[in-house]
Order: sequence, then structure tokens, then C-alpha cells
Amino acid sequence: MIQTDFRSLSDTGWGWRKSGRSQNTTNCIEIGRVPGFVGIRDTKDRSRGTVVVGERAFTAFLTRSKADGFRP
Repeated sequence: MIQTDFRSLSDTGWGWRKSGRSQNTTNCIEIGRVPGFVGIRDTKDRSRGTVVVGERAFTAFLTRSKADGFRP
């Protein structure tokens, strides 16, 4: 995982979006994708930077969280 400041990069190409389930709330994150990577940022405070992870790692995270919610 790499945490960095992507303010110097254009938002163009990332395709930022937030979940349709969080449209009426302010406590949410946005997900953006570029080939091979997924960016994760706070919708309310984008100036704090972006966490970037590999696309395969993010897919594995989603799969596991949907399956068992990381229960021990």
C-alpha cells in the first residue's frame, strides 16, 4: 500500500465515484481506478491525499469483506 499526495496529478482518468448507498451522507470515501491500481480518498477532505493499492489486492479485500466481514 502506498499513501501519497496526488494533488499534483489531474483527477482526469481516475473515474472517481462514491457508493450509491452513500449519496445522502457525508461520511464516505471515493474510489478511483487507473489500470492496475485503485485510489481511495476521503470525500470531505480530498486534500489529505490518496491511498493507492494494487487492483488485485483491492478486489481480494472486497471479496473477503463481502463474504465474511473479516470475522475471526
